[in-house]
Amino acid sequence: VQLEESGGGLVQAGGSLRLSCAASDLIFSNYAMAWFRQAPGKEREIVAVISRSGSTTYYADSVKGRFTISRDNAKDTMHLQMNSLKPEDTAVYYCAARFKVAGLGDKYDYWGRGTQVTVSS
Repeated sequence: VQLEESGGGLVQAGGSLRLSCAASDLIFSNYAMAWFRQAPGKEREIVAVISRSGSTTYYADSVKGRFTISRDNAKDTMHLQMNSLKPEDTAVYYCAARFKVAGLGDKYDYWGRGTQVTVSS
């Protein structure tokens, strides 16, 4: 199983980025998906979660109203649209997959290697 993130980069505060996560070698629609992030010196934290069908989503309070998680089960991909970015959003962003049931903890079955997002002030 492989999860590969893309779309990270350097952006000014107030800007936007769209992260993608491409999955391979798993039945994508069987997995709830999530985005996590880890800033330097901080613990990894959950950012957003999406159910297998995409009908249910969850967002951390810190990103609610600015980030949108979505998935395309036909293309085995997940996205995170990030708008109104702030310097405190700077982190390595990871996608993760969990069989059947979404969770808010970090007990996910598969993880990507991460993509760096840097927001300058």
